[in-house]
Order: sequence, then structure tokens, then C-alpha cells
Amino acid sequence: MKPQAAETHGTEDILNAAESVFQNMSKAAYPTLWSGLTAQSRKSIIRNVRKALGKVGLDYAEERIRADFERGEELARGYWTGYLSQFDPKTVLEESKWSMGEVKKDKAEIVIRYKKSGQDAILKMFREGGAWKVGLHETFSARQ
Repeated sequence: MKPQAAETHGTEDILNAAESVFQNMSKAAYPTLWSGLTAQSRKSIIRNVRKALGKVGLDYAEERIRADFERGEELARGYWTGYLSQFDPKTVLEESKWSMGEVKKDKAEIVIRYKKSGQDAILKMFREGGAWKVGLHETFSARQ
């Protein structure tokens, strides 16, 4: 759950960008979800998908994978279906408390506390091209 009011100018944009990514996960709106991720997160996903395809004998160019994710086609649907079998975005949207952490010019942190957890998750956000993006890779790469 997002805080009701943004404490400082710009905070609301950060929170809205993060919330949008999790909502798009819930709605299986994969192209919109993709556009809400940082360039580093998208690059990491493309490389991981390419590597997984290579293990089964398929050689896809990174550009082909990127285009598939941008359009929410077969590779994207397969990836996100697998991802969402391990992660339920509704726990973040409906069963967690959100608060702002550190905010800098082009970086921010959102502190998310799931109601059944004693630990906070720190969601890393980055401003790219004038818009706030979710750093999925930057936040969770050590856990993947």
C-alpha cells in the first residue's frame, strides 16, 4: 500500500512508477511492465533469457528477445509466467506497507514491509530519460 500523501515533491512520481510496475505484473500487461523497468533490469532479463534458450539449443539474438518483450509476445509471456509463479505482486500491492527511503536526484529507495515479514525490502528506483523506473535487477539480483 502506498503512503496516502507524498512527503516531498517528486515522491509521488516515484511511488506511482513503482506501483504501476506491480499493477502491470498483476494484470499481465507485459509491454507496459517492461517499459517501467530500468535499462539494466531489461538488459539482465534479456541476457538470462538468451542464456536459457541457449541451454536448449536455441540461438536468439538479443534484439529479437528485446522486441519480443517490448510487444509482450511468447518469450515475454513465458518469462513473466515463470517469474510470477515465484512472486505474487499482490503481496506488495495489498499486503505491504510502503514508505520512502533515501531520495537523490536520479536514485530513490522505497521501503516495503510485507505484513508477515520482520524484514524490509528496499526497492531501488532510478530516473532514466526523465521518468522513474523500477530497478528489478538492481534490487533483487543477489536473491535470484
